[in-house]
Amino acid sequence: MCTFASSKLKALDAKQIIIIGGGAAGFFAAINCAENYPDYKVLLVEKGSKVLTKVRISGGGRCNLTNACFDNNILVKNYPRGEKELRNVFSRFSTNDTINWFEKRGVKLKTEDDGRMFPSSDNSETIVNCLLQEAKKAGVQIKLNIEIEEILKNENKTFTLKLKDSGTFSCDKLIIATGGSSNEHAYNWLKKLGHTIIKPVPSLFTFNVPNNTITALMGVSVPFAKIRIAGTKLETVGPLMITHWGLSGPAILKASAWGARQLSDLGYNFIVIVNWLPKYTEEKLRIEFANIRTENGAKLMINHCPVELPKRLWEYFLIKANISETLRWGDLPKKSANILINTLLNDEYKVQGKTTFKEEFVTCGGISLKEINLSTMQSKIIPNIYFAGEVLDIDGITGGFNFQNAWSTGWIAALCQ
Repeated sequence: MCTFASSKLKALDAKQIIIIGGGAAGFFAAINCAENYPDYKVLLVEKGSKVLTKVRISGGGRCNLTNACFDNNILVKNYPRGEKELRNVFSRFSTNDTINWFEKRGVKLKTEDDGRMFPSSDNSETIVNCLLQEAKKAGVQIKLNIEIEEILKNENKTFTLKLKDSGTFSCDKLIIATGGSSNEHAYNWLKKLGHTIIKPVPSLFTFNVPNNTITALMGVSVPFAKIRIAGTKLETVGPLMITHWGLSGPAILKASAWGARQLSDLGYNFIVIVNWLPKYTEEKLRIEFANIRTENGAKLMINHCPVELPKRLWEYFLIKANISETLRWGDLPKKSANILINTLLNDEYKVQGKTTFKEEFVTCGGISLKEINLSTMQSKIIPNIYFAGEVLDIDGITGGFNFQNAWSTGWIAALCQ
């Protein structure tokens, strides 16, 4: 384990590389930097009192560290922001490179049916410990509770970092991997460098549907649903889960990522339309209903669901269509059948607000990619400053894609080319 020193520090010697940010991108950059530049001191500074927080909680504490998508042309399609630019990045450090990097360091990985990759231990501490041990082995110094207030450019192309609680650091090269923030003011110290900040808004959030009876079904999920945002072209498919505040799951999270700016502009007040049975057309569902009326007309509707839906959800739809629990299939009125079919295929919910998970917060926005050389991750505005991770205007959908961006950009930044 790495030893963390006190935040009360004096300015350090030159010939030093400093990495700002103790997340996935920052650690990966620091480790690889130390290996690439053994004659330099490599210092990682973190604003908070802990490092690798997102790594620890990702994937429900299992750490979804990448995705088994090995075709870069397909991989980049999972990034609402950065698709074009990441083609270059992933050509230099790919998913395969990530897997090899961790496995060479003793971390065995496994792939789940949906492509998400986790450590075989199903424990994020496996990844955390690997990064901490590699940092220690490489000689990376780690300092906590260090907040950088301003970066000053020196005439000799080095930098002086002013600390918020007084004091300074000096370095020859600087890698910024501070992650994302929904607060635009959090980027002011970077804006002072001359960089353009693309306004940050939340990405990857769930939909709140307050005062809706469906929230009583919290925990119920379907493996495949299609959702549309009314008045937009946003449409996604995937698993959907009902929570005590509304709707979640990959289908919702993907919509929140692709529609991050649109939904922000709508003030997170909109109509979401859920197709609970996207494998069925209206005609096919009507035929299914007709067949069951003929073959099982004596059966109670509440006890005999002709489609693959959780029992509680089926019961909820019957109530929503005003169908009595004593009604038999053979007695289903045409009007009630129409209402039920429409509910199954075009179920509308009024969304009022979002829920984001503080530690797993993902940002749409950040440093403009137009000002970064994606072959080196170096600033086009200031030589010897590099960027990595979510501080850039890059974000992916759920499934390990945001971590892959962190590993790839962190690795390239660590070359300090």
